[in-house]
Amino acid sequence: MNAAINLHEMGQSLWLDNITRGLLDDGTLERYRRELAITGLTSNPTIYQHALADTAFYDAAIADNNEQSGEALFFDLALNDLRRAADLFRPDFDASDGADGWVSLEVSPLLVHDAQATIRIAAELHTKADRPNLFIKIPGTPAGLLAIEESIFAGIPVNVTLLFSCAQYQAAAEAYLRGVERRLEAGLDPAIASVASLFVSRWDAAVAEKVPAELRNRLGIAVARRTYHAYRELLASRRWRHLAETGARPQRLLWASTGTKDKSASDVLYLQALAAPNTINTIPEKTLLAFADHGVVSGSMPADGGDAEQTLAAFEAAGIDLDALAQQLQNDGAEAFATSWHALLQVLDSKRSKINK
Repeated sequence: MNAAINLHEMGQSLWLDNITRGLLDDGTLERYRRELAITGLTSNPTIYQHALADTAFYDAAIADNNEQSGEALFFDLALNDLRRAADLFRPDFDASDGADGWVSLEVSPLLVHDAQATIRIAAELHTKADRPNLFIKIPGTPAGLLAIEESIFAGIPVNVTLLFSCAQYQAAAEAYLRGVERRLEAGLDPAIASVASLFVSRWDAAVAEKVPAELRNRLGIAVARRTYHAYRELLASRRWRHLAETGARPQRLLWASTGTKDKSASDVLYLQALAAPNTINTIPEKTLLAFADHGVVSGSMPADGGDAEQTLAAFEAAGIDLDALAQQLQNDGAEAFATSWHALLQVLDSKRSKINK
């Protein structure tokens, strides 16, 4: 039995942090589901930018679609992929009563500061997707938080993305809870699914040259441990227990950005450190295969956060402003996705122009 299956049996859901038409067409995604316990996936603008720029998987579909361009064409291509993936994972969705088996599609990152447009586009994409196990990804920025609450109230499953700190996670959880509570007040079904995605490895990349060697590759895990403690406390709270009794679903904590960026560190560093039941880990394909080959599951993340506070204090003592860095990382992440968005639309337009000549 490989380590990926061991993680799954511990109670952690493993989702692939990748989607291309090639993975669907050649049976690779189905094989990962069967052999490596993959029970869902996530997509983002950067993933699709590379898929469109580096492969010919979409050329035939672009040629067949002469009436659309730009964002409309991209969402048509992406939804085609994600509906197929959602159908592949539908047995996992059904077997887990909707807790697992999800795929995710992100709203345009150009809407990061526009709550009302995000609310409108999220609803449109949810309707077009026409799958019960497809999340709409909305960033946990100030404008995004407003859109998350309204989207949950509207009954749209949401993957909250671009969370970097415990405080940002807690703000996203609060937006989710308010949306659910408003549904209850309106006499609506409170069972609307959501996940909150905390990005981990980017912390360590950001401070690698700013801290002593003994602190390298420890910051992301410490932030994750602090956040896991807050997650567990929320699920034990009176407020949540009341909502659970009405049929509400917990917003599950998801670990994102779990590939190791430091070439001198273990390539399975974050998967081993982030093992925890009732959470999700979205895993880059290369990291998944490495973990299945030589990863080890040696126990669960401590529910009380373990040494997180002491470790974070050491980084502050080394001159790292954690709050400022969390905000910078969120801003940088939003800008990176916007850059990828512009690049993928340019690739689409370029391919479309060549094909239609």
